[in-house]
Amino acid sequence: MENVVLIIDDEIKIRSLLARIIELEGYKVLQAATAKEGLKLLKENEVMVVISDVKLPDANGVELVSELKKIRPYIEIINLTAFGTIADGVNAMRNGAFDYITKGDDNDKIIPLVYKATEKAKLQVRVFDLEKKVARKYSFDSILGNSPAIKEAIALAQRVSATDTTVLLLGETGTGKEVFAQAIHHAGSRRLKPFVALNCSGFNPELLESELFGYKQGAFTGANKDKKGLLEEANEGTLFLDEIGEMNIDLQAKLLRVLESQTFIKVGDTQTSNVNVRIIAATNRDLGADSARGTFRSDLFYRLSVFSIDLPNLSQRKGDIATIAKYYLKEFTAKVNRSEVTMDSAFLDFLYAHQWKGNVRELKNIIERAVILATGNTLGPELLPYEFHNQPIPQNSMEMATIERQHITKVLSYTRGNKTETARLLGIGLTTLYRKIEEYQISTF
Repeated sequence: MENVVLIIDDEIKIRSLLARIIELEGYKVLQAATAKEGLKLLKENEVMVVISDVKLPDANGVELVSELKKIRPYIEIINLTAFGTIADGVNAMRNGAFDYITKGDDNDKIIPLVYKATEKAKLQVRVFDLEKKVARKYSFDSILGNSPAIKEAIALAQRVSATDTTVLLLGETGTGKEVFAQAIHHAGSRRLKPFVALNCSGFNPELLESELFGYKQGAFTGANKDKKGLLEEANEGTLFLDEIGEMNIDLQAKLLRVLESQTFIKVGDTQTSNVNVRIIAATNRDLGADSARGTFRSDLFYRLSVFSIDLPNLSQRKGDIATIAKYYLKEFTAKVNRSEVTMDSAFLDFLYAHQWKGNVRELKNIIERAVILATGNTLGPELLPYEFHNQPIPQNSMEMATIERQHITKVLSYTRGNKTETARLLGIGLTTLYRKIEEYQISTF
């Protein structure tokens, strides 16, 4: 990005002198005699630093700071004044000015200030760009599909995102529960604060409690210093508790306290800690049934399910399969620097016929695997895993034996004849692979 400085000053001699000094440092300089002209130039140009006189014909330069920031939030502004006052200086800084200096000092100070202001502005541009990318990545627009089922789930999530209400996401493995949790967080008022995710099934009860609440030094063997838990890490933001149904029932009582009072006690502590955090939970279990059986606390279930959203599985939105597959096909071909790759009709027929127990996550993995194995520019059914060929063959597709032989041959080629790795990729036993090689008389390299 070009280093552009905008000078706003109605005194042409001062403005021209400053412009000349700054241009000699390699900057491009724009000039305006009024606030109106300056605002127009700022809208039309990628300015990094503004140097503005405090006393302008049509505005107060201190008050102008906030107007300039509305147009380009990342720019840095240096106020110049003939008669500086402490009050004006304080107000300028409050409005977001980088510095406030009196004329006469500017010849010595202005160039170092412009350098520093430019570096800060560049850093802020990178931060703004990153925030935009993150916002796009985690927005509701990133959720693929146009089926009525997914649209309904998105609509509910969008409505609740504007609140701090606890949300319970329900759905099978791979339906996108964390994607929805991220979208809800990034669409809400806490989007600039942390989003912290914890998979409750990944820890034993004691370790999960330590991860969630933190602990005090000496709480147990190995606790050599205080440790913040994920609740504190997510303070003022969102804590996403995935697989909440796997949480130990004793720990559920402690989580209930957090939901009701936003307080908790660290492991080994006697003092109560406060936290301000939004909870989004997710599960593929029937928590209502678990609650009836006594394996999940009823009071916690009712507290979590204040606003629940059912995420449809892929079998309920088969019309989205091609859209999702094409999206990941484009992503993975770009990753491996391949030219444009397409899917033939037989390949898509097999995708439609599959049961998709792993849902979108499984489909994503299948496409990545097919792209890796493909040697041409078209994905055919021979690139699909072994289990796909144990389902009913779609109408007009190739014969099972031919497909199976081609698939095994392709995977053997990819592994350069490594039968152990081939069996692993195919999801079959090594003895089964040897039998298939002999049955189909496949060359083993």
